[in-house]
Amino acid sequence: MLRCAAVCFVKFSMSQPHPLRWLVLSGVWLIYAAFGLIASSIAPLVQRIETDLAMSHTAMGSVMGAWQLVFIAAAVPCGMLLDRLGSRWALLLGAICIAASAYGRSVADGYVGLLLAVALFGVGGPIISAGAPKVITSWFEGSSRGLAMGIYVTGPALGGICALSLTHPLLMPFFDDNWRPIFVLWAGLALLAGVVWWVLATLPAIRAHNDGIHVEAPVPHRRVIRMLLLDPAVRVMLLMSTGVFMISHGLMNWLPQMLVDYGMSFSQAGYWAAIPTIVGIFGALIIPRLATPERRFAILTGLCVALLGATLLLQLETRPVLFSGLVLQGIARATLMTVLVLTLVELPGVGRNHAGTASGLFFATAEFGGMLGPLVVGVLYDVSGTFVAGLVMFSVVSAGLIVGARRLNKLAVHPAEAGA
Repeated sequence: MLRCAAVCFVKFSMSQPHPLRWLVLSGVWLIYAAFGLIASSIAPLVQRIETDLAMSHTAMGSVMGAWQLVFIAAAVPCGMLLDRLGSRWALLLGAICIAASAYGRSVADGYVGLLLAVALFGVGGPIISAGAPKVITSWFEGSSRGLAMGIYVTGPALGGICALSLTHPLLMPFFDDNWRPIFVLWAGLALLAGVVWWVLATLPAIRAHNDGIHVEAPVPHRRVIRMLLLDPAVRVMLLMSTGVFMISHGLMNWLPQMLVDYGMSFSQAGYWAAIPTIVGIFGALIIPRLATPERRFAILTGLCVALLGATLLLQLETRPVLFSGLVLQGIARATLMTVLVLTLVELPGVGRNHAGTASGLFFATAEFGGMLGPLVVGVLYDVSGTFVAGLVMFSVVSAGLIVGARRLNKLAVHPAEAGA
């Protein structure tokens, strides 16, 4: 009886902002921070791991892209699981998977062991990537939704900063120049984040709110996926997500080594590689909130232009020019996907009922680019001996993103084309 009363009260007050929504957001933020921490954890240790495990840049590139390959296959099923299981248990499961991935890296004794450990991250990753926007869609409305999305994406940004800036100056000396205990530490933090989320999501008032959310009669997932793929705006966003992740993951994984090749020490490279993430935190807090429907596509185009500028400037080794490129990269990388996801979940055919499945499909295609980015850069480096060829490729992809943003704007101005 008490449970029914709580559900009725939530239904009555659904139009009002829930006072615990920020607490829910903090739980999502913790898990996403662990996601970013572990996703960036190999980048500052590339040379040490390659030396210890006798790996080439091409082999390391395949390791960096392994979890994205698994992500592609797992994203849609994980999105369906999220819609059926609910975010409380699904996000906990995602946290356990990424914690296990980090621990597996610590005990890897060769290329295959490291490859499998990193691939496991691709099972937990899509649950977290799809679960976060689903939770935000359920708990936030209007302009506060953009702010909430901007806040939660600072989680992986700060996690990435920790991995890049703390590994060599602090953790390697602390662990006697041994990289393996660092992954054990990251695994423990990810598991702790999952437990904190589960405890918060189990609070009676939060569970009652989730139970009170209206859910329409279930639609077969094949029909939902077909409906999404028939929407031309969704198709353009899927292509753009592939390009954004190709550049984002390629730079995230290879940037520290790229800066070392430019003459920096490992510690300097770690600090400089954190610049885009630091800049991205401020951008993520400001830009998504400004990306209201009437100016969203202008902002999206501007971000794509910034990404093109970054890939061009990073081809030059002069420190001031490099700094400018890293700043542009941070502005674009942290907010492009947020604005795209915000656009996706607000489409009439998606909403909160299909947010998990739609986000799973979205990130599945995105991670195809996320897999190719690190792999192709590694291959091009082994062929050419420099990172310039990879950066030129990213410049071409960035130009394509500008075209995609203009196409999305056209579809928004002429919505009738969406049914074509």
